[in-house]
Amino acid sequence: MGNRYGLIFDQRHLLHRGVFSDAEAKSRRRKLLRLRELHDQPLAIDGHNVLITIEAGLSGSPLIMADDGFLRDISGISGNFKKTSNTQHAIRLVLQTLRKAKPRDVLFLFDSPISKSGSLAQEVRALLSQERFSGDAQAMKVPEQVLMGFRGIVATSDTAIIDQSEKVFDLAGFILRQHVKPTSLLRLR
Repeated sequence: MGNRYGLIFDQRHLLHRGVFSDAEAKSRRRKLLRLRELHDQPLAIDGHNVLITIEAGLSGSPLIMADDGFLRDISGISGNFKKTSNTQHAIRLVLQTLRKAKPRDVLFLFDSPISKSGSLAQEVRALLSQERFSGDAQAMKVPEQVLMGFRGIVATSDTAIIDQSEKVFDLAGFILRQHVKPTSLLRLR
């Protein structure tokens, strides 16, 4: 579509992250849960997806409220993620939200091909223990395989994972709307 209309990469990326068919958008919105529905449920968190989106909001980078109801970053940095000063803040916001939600147990999954994922998982694991959350944090080659088959709630805004999951929570979107109030938020509705 982008080449046909002469769109530049950023414009095509924006459309890819925010515009979906009516059927896709409706299907994803039906799976989208509220915070209170996490109570006493198993929760798997798409670690890089959630942290990158929160960090984008904290740094003032552009975000999009997609027509499927999920808030997404449009930075395109996922494979080049590097820990920043906002990473700790993002993790603290996630833990603060989890304290409110009270899931039964929490599993953070990070993409091991991304640099320093193992140390990030170790750090999050230590914080989970310190905060007395039942759960774990792991770095693995293809976390999508676990996330897509997870029997519980999945926290992500990744469309492929959402489409293969029964229940989804937009953890990053919730945190950004509640605590950050992003200034560079594009809405397509």
